[in-house]
Amino acid sequence: MLTIRPASPGDAQALVRIYAPYVTDTAITFEYGVPSEKEFAARIAGTLERYPYLVAERDGAPVGYAYAGAFHSRPAYDWAVETSIYVDRTQRRGGVGRALYAALERALAAQGILNLNACIAYPAQEDPYLTRDSVEFHSRLGYQMVGRFTQCGYKFGRWYDMVWMEKLIGAHTAPAPQVRPYAPGMERADGAADARK
Repeated sequence: MLTIRPASPGDAQALVRIYAPYVTDTAITFEYGVPSEKEFAARIAGTLERYPYLVAERDGAPVGYAYAGAFHSRPAYDWAVETSIYVDRTQRRGGVGRALYAALERALAAQGILNLNACIAYPAQEDPYLTRDSVEFHSRLGYQMVGRFTQCGYKFGRWYDMVWMEKLIGAHTAPAPQVRPYAPGMERADGAADARK
């Protein structure tokens, strides 16, 4: 059974294990070095100050995670976020990514977020380090291509493009309602957030 729950800094060890092969073996992330558990824990804590950071578990073991971050620091961008997702490479194509993104989208909608943006490494030609699977995954979930940057990332002695994909999940009204900080429970289908937050 697959369950989705909020992450905590204590998940850093398990999530670094999921992330590390993406750093060392792929150009899916443009990061060169695997972050330490301490650095990863700090990233989780920093994200949770404002946005959801979710973990998917199967039989009690983390098999993927997804989170959102600021699209841009200036306040006019408050209604837009950048989304990220990583699934254990042994668990891909088993519904983990779709379940994580569905929960993430519920949480972001509950916050009042309207625009979801995904920054995705993209190969001019697929190679052993990078395919177009991520673009195809986001397309299936309703994201649309909105921009492409040419040969802006260099990894494994190769140049890679980067694309932006976008999904709109709410009405753009004026005046815009204030965006709320994330609270545990916003990702649940019943939308029951933790009142202690």
